Amino acid sequence: MKVLIADKLSQDTVTALEAMGLEVVVQPELTADKLPEVIADFNILVVRSTRVTAETLEAGKKLSLVIRAGAGVNTIDLATASAKGIYVANCPGKNTAAVAELTIGLLIAADRRIANATAGLREGKWEKKEYGKSRGLKGRTLGILGLGNIGKLVAQRAKGLEMNVIAWDGWWLTPELAQQHGVGYAASPEELAAESDAVTIHLAASPESEHMINKAFLDKMKDGAILINASRGELVDTEALKAAIAEKGLRVGLDVYEDEPAATANEFSQTELAAMVTGTPHIGASTDQAAEAIAEETVRIIDTFLKTGHPAGTVNLCKQSLATHSLVIRHLNRVGILASILQSLREEGINIDGAENTIFDGTKAACCSMLLDQAPSDQLLATIAANDSVLHVMLNER
Repeated sequence: MKVLIADKLSQDTVTALEAMGLEVVVQPELTADKLPEVIADFNILVVRSTRVTAETLEAGKKLSLVIRAGAGVNTIDLATASAKGIYVANCPGKNTAAVAELTIGLLIAADRRIANATAGLREGKWEKKEYGKSRGLKGRTLGILGLGNIGKLVAQRAKGLEMNVIAWDGWWLTPELAQQHGVGYAASPEELAAESDAVTIHLAASPESEHMINKAFLDKMKDGAILINASRGELVDTEALKAAIAEKGLRVGLDVYEDEPAATANEFSQTELAAMVTGTPHIGASTDQAAEAIAEETVRIIDTFLKTGHPAGTVNLCKQSLATHSLVIRHLNRVGILASILQSLREEGINIDGAENTIFDGTKAACCSMLLDQAPSDQLLATIAANDSVLHVMLNER
């Protein structure tokens, strides 16, 4: 089995995979445009920030698994992968501390304008009077958009700075749950914007969250407030942000950008925006600690896939089966039993939405559970039950 690693990843990953008997090819220079040309012979693809397009997935005739060595999977065409039966897995939670640390770093840097002060010193300027102007963070209110794993770590670290923390997360957060997590509750993003001295974004990219930070949101923010984005560039309307910086004096820290360059690129075209913010080139997850954790998780995902056929951390499985019935068959563990049952179901035009065959201790007997899109006929059930190797048949409506 062949594995293509199309981004920079720890050498420990390569060593571990080769020890499992896999052929590993590392080509970190590959771009999204080049991937379709080389993917044909590979069974597993591992990427970090490189896009996996529909063209790549179509060209990957042997491809069974794509691993995003990180959390977000917005760079992978999930619809095409699902249509072709290709597993997509990720490594959530392995870089949360790294992103939370950079978020706090950007927060402090934006408040104290550390990047601008450093640039001045490098030009031989001693601008103590100018860069001595800072509000400070102690006692200020930090609003967190998205109280997931990263958002929670940011909240913990902000409390260490003696900041007050409020949060909004429209997917699950309630006033009661906010209290349990030790943060204040904002009923809407706009309410959070109005009440916060600083806002940090920790939401996944989706059609619903695209440009969530728009003119309406930015208008609600206080003059001179701080905005931090270390999640996804698509969440912020760049033109609206530039206008708000100019009109409201916002101090902004960014690690991500709309239409940002590929990881292998060396040029950044948004120089106008860069001149207005404290910025880093999408390095939030890039620490040695995070890289080691992601490498270990990548190996675990592949190992699980090889041993069970089901990779850990899969993100594109059907969340709700369309099956109407479950068929449970206890049977002797003999060759051909399940094949004959599957053939009988096929003859009645019944599709199987899921199946699991469990072997009992001693390997003499097994139990097969199937999810079916329609009920088998009484005649078919009787035929299955009449098989000498079948111990019991049970049909349930879901």
